[in-house]
Amino acid sequence: MSIINSKSISKLETPTTYETLLNGVDLSFAGVREYERTKHVHRLHPYLGKFIPQLVEVFLNHHFKKGDWILDPFLGSGTTLIEANLLGMNSVGVEVSLFNCLITDIKTKKYDIQQLEEEAKDILNKTKTFSNSLAGGKAQPTYLKDEFKKYKTNSEYLNTWLSDRALQEILFYRDQIKNYQNQDILKIVLSRATRSARLITHYDLARPKKPIREKYYCIKHRRTCYPVDEAMKFINRYSWDTIRRIKEFDKMRTAAKIKVIQADSREVDFKKVKDYKGGRFDGIFTSPPYVGLIDYHDQHRYAYELFGFDDNGFKEIGPASRGRGREAKEEYKKDITAVFQNMNKVLRPKAKIFVVVNDRDNIYPEIAADCGYKIEKVYHRPVLMRTERDSAKFSESIYYFIKES
Repeated sequence: MSIINSKSISKLETPTTYETLLNGVDLSFAGVREYERTKHVHRLHPYLGKFIPQLVEVFLNHHFKKGDWILDPFLGSGTTLIEANLLGMNSVGVEVSLFNCLITDIKTKKYDIQQLEEEAKDILNKTKTFSNSLAGGKAQPTYLKDEFKKYKTNSEYLNTWLSDRALQEILFYRDQIKNYQNQDILKIVLSRATRSARLITHYDLARPKKPIREKYYCIKHRRTCYPVDEAMKFINRYSWDTIRRIKEFDKMRTAAKIKVIQADSREVDFKKVKDYKGGRFDGIFTSPPYVGLIDYHDQHRYAYELFGFDDNGFKEIGPASRGRGREAKEEYKKDITAVFQNMNKVLRPKAKIFVVVNDRDNIYPEIAADCGYKIEKVYHRPVLMRTERDSAKFSESIYYFIKES
């Protein structure tokens, strides 16, 4: 699927160059291995639709300098902010989803590493003891005597998508979180474990359609597999993985500022944001939602049900639930335009704006014109190593705009 072809390029009023390379770098990143794409905190929690960090790194490093201020009005899971920090650039991200903001806060926060490690190990050990008790293991220790019980939840989602044992382990861990200082990062560990512990096939973690309670043929393992019956192994795995990734990023991070703003980018007023003391931004690097592709709140439904986060799904721009009809596309164009017009209030004249998007409907040249942007270049890249298992070819464009005033 080609996003922009020669015909659509020729229709643009502003001269542009259609490229697949930046400073000699192949933007497909075909040679970048999976562990490099998910280095340190970038894989602290799964997130459908995020771009790989190397893409952000290449553009920021080529077009901006240390000390610049970078803005991302569609924060997602925080990739832009993390890469900006590693390059010594200050950054601010705006995001309507509370859970997305939590993910980024956890990735970018500065920690007392020793305290974090001690707390993660302590709650892990307590949960292991509880899990063993469920399986008829050793007698309960003193701290469990008043807490060993059949944990219950009113969440239909959790009751439907988790086995009885997995649900008990998850609810026990959740109940213990309040006893620790690093509560948010423990929530991320538990959220990630809950996602993996659902009654789903091993090859369809991103968009499962229904719970699986019987054995099935597994495309991933090429054999008969059974649904997951516990959460403990995931809680254990992700506890250690989280500690390792936080430590790794802590050694690499710079003193550059990072600010996460939970708000709607169409209407956020930076002057009213608490503790934000930045000036005007030198540029934007962002990836807006693609029209009719993903329901961003629903992909983390387990976390919203588990922690009772406010659901701002009704504020999403271009969600899959609204489809790709003419009316949906018009609404999408209107909303995206509103975001960039609002961001213009805090952009410097001649600011550089990079937008990574699947624009098969050729909407963004019109958005650029409405926002006062000159199209400097358009880059093209195939999206490789996708999360979803299908044969459809997928590609995206990186628009390079210049704010004209």
